[in-house]
Amino acid sequence: MTPSSPPGGPVYLDSAASTALRAEAYRAMLPFLQTEFANPSAHHAAGRRASDALEDARGRVARVFNAEPEEVVFTSGGTESINAAIKGVAFAQADAGGGRHILTTAVEHHAVLHSAQYLERFGFEVEELPVDEYGRVSPEEVAAAVRPDTALVSVGYANNEVGTVQPIAAIAAAVAARASALGRRIPFHTDAVQAASTLSLDVQALGVDLLSLSGHKFGGPKGTGLLYMRRGTPFLELLSGGGQERQRRSGTENVPGNVGLAVALEYAQAERGEFARRTGALRDRLLAAVLEACPDALVNGHPTERLPHALHVCFSGLEGEALVDELDRLGIESSAGAACTSATWEPSHVLLAMGVPLELAIGSLRMSLWSTTTAEQVDYVSRVLPSAVSRVREAAIPAPR
Repeated sequence: MTPSSPPGGPVYLDSAASTALRAEAYRAMLPFLQTEFANPSAHHAAGRRASDALEDARGRVARVFNAEPEEVVFTSGGTESINAAIKGVAFAQADAGGGRHILTTAVEHHAVLHSAQYLERFGFEVEELPVDEYGRVSPEEVAAAVRPDTALVSVGYANNEVGTVQPIAAIAAAVAARASALGRRIPFHTDAVQAASTLSLDVQALGVDLLSLSGHKFGGPKGTGLLYMRRGTPFLELLSGGGQERQRRSGTENVPGNVGLAVALEYAQAERGEFARRTGALRDRLLAAVLEACPDALVNGHPTERLPHALHVCFSGLEGEALVDELDRLGIESSAGAACTSATWEPSHVLLAMGVPLELAIGSLRMSLWSTTTAEQVDYVSRVLPSAVSRVREAAIPAPR
């Protein structure tokens, strides 16, 4: 095996972007793709079987959430769940005189930030709280920013770029206490899209009113998602039509997708302790090798309160996209924290909010491990990454005139 030949084929280090469909989820989906294909709203035996399967999946998800089945809404993915939570609650709050102030942080996923910015067109005021150098916000800072006209607070559970985990339970409790002092109930939403494989989703322990998930981040099928909505949360549906999902999300339900989603979520939560232990050890092994070979690399995210399978580093003197391309040539599939075009830089808003200098922010690399990642693959990445960084840096040096 040559240094440029990864063991066992390409090394996939992009689980933060997507994961493979679990075999258990695939097997559970098959009958509803082939023989049990009826519309769950149909009033005949086949329709009732599809409806029963859908409600069984809803019950499985509810048990994971420690919630009631009627508090579970099936969606098409994390983006829809987040949009529905933020826009649906905001419009309902405004309609009921519950205020037009939306409180969030500067490091949220664009699905959150763009949804909030969308609301500004309708007279809402959006406040993005700053974070520390690790990408964290304190419960006290969030609570202090809550106002009498705050309609919704949204803070992400785990950051999709650097992997920092927020103290969501403490933040939710602080917001609830502040809201109580104001004589109000202010809904609290968390984007938990990156959390399902390693963190608890017990909504009672977390104290959240809304929680968003995406199926393909934890071994479920693409095009599936979840929105937990606590009973009594004000909400105006975004999709109108047949009144499915208890009038909260119209459209014929994706029975096979939701069945597979529920199974994948059960397995992800049951295995999260072992998954965290195994991938965390491999991540630390990779991190140690990277820092030994590239001591000038900047490691981003909280040193301890972070996703165990995520590693985010910045290198000076190169473009992150160029490094991703070079690693892809070597059989390593990763992602960059900054996107660039031929005409303009678009550095990561997360890194800039954390105070990472621009020259480093444009040279970021995100590597996220999965259950299939092996020690041999990590050692291969450790061997070839330093030379890949050197080649990309050399290529970035302008030719002498």
